Amino acid sequence: MSVTDVPRARRRRRARGPARRFSVGDRVVISVFIGVPAVLVAMLIWGAALAAIVLSFSSWDGIGGFSSLKWIGWDNYSNIFTNYPPFWPALGHNLAWLMVFSVIAAPLGLFFAVLIDSGFKGALFYESALFLPVMLSTALIGIIWQLIYSPDEGLINGLLGTAGSPEAIDWLGNPRVNLWATLVAACWRQIGYVMILYLAGLKGVDSTIKEAAVMDGCNAWQVFRHATFPSLAPLSVVVLVVTVIESLRSFDLVYIINGGTNGLELISALVTTTTIGEASRIGYGSALGTILLVLSLVPISVFLLQSFKRKVV
Repeated sequence: MSVTDVPRARRRRRARGPARRFSVGDRVVISVFIGVPAVLVAMLIWGAALAAIVLSFSSWDGIGGFSSLKWIGWDNYSNIFTNYPPFWPALGHNLAWLMVFSVIAAPLGLFFAVLIDSGFKGALFYESALFLPVMLSTALIGIIWQLIYSPDEGLINGLLGTAGSPEAIDWLGNPRVNLWATLVAACWRQIGYVMILYLAGLKGVDSTIKEAAVMDGCNAWQVFRHATFPSLAPLSVVVLVVTVIESLRSFDLVYIINGGTNGLELISALVTTTTIGEASRIGYGSALGTILLVLSLVPISVFLLQSFKRKVV
């Protein structure tokens, strides 16, 4: 019998060698390592998300137990879209966050990744410097940039020669400029994040493709445009999804600066300010959180569908 007559699955098993048999102890360890994280994720993430969806159809202040909970249907959502003035500015600010991340942070992250991947002298130092903000917590980044933007002793007002004077710009207190000033701080971190993602992708680009393009007479820009960037297409989809999610989940930065008010309203910040405080409205805040969840699931669903289509093809 020839090799071609052997079923493909059997040939594959022979190539891999004999199947490994796990002992009872191995199975217990594997079950624990898989089961415990799965249970924690189900309880703390999906359980909390489902609870928020259920509570979004209720009116509850969190006091007096569930006996004070009243089911009101879609009233919370109706009030958010019609009688809750902060919602639309917050949605606009989230869209501005997305625009800046997409138009500025993502291209700059790609630019620095390509530049560092070229291997110029000192590239490792610049890679570490650009990645450093990613290692810092967002709350700490907010504190750092508060010091930089300070009207009295801040670096920027100091360079402008207006620190401590009436002409000093209140970068974080003026609602006309504080959103864009905060976005500069957010991009400081996001650029390094995108850079690392693209650097990982560039390591997997087939060098023979670029060499062939150079042999055909392409310059550096043409090599990137026609050889390197098309190879990064799957990673670019991941970066797009990450960019959308990061623009929607932004919270720490604005909450550290001014609690997400006075020009820095974001949907994530509205969830916190609505559910925590003297006038706690958990049902209302849960409705805001559900809207944020739906907006976040859209890019994730698109990414998963595209991934499944590629695997099927």
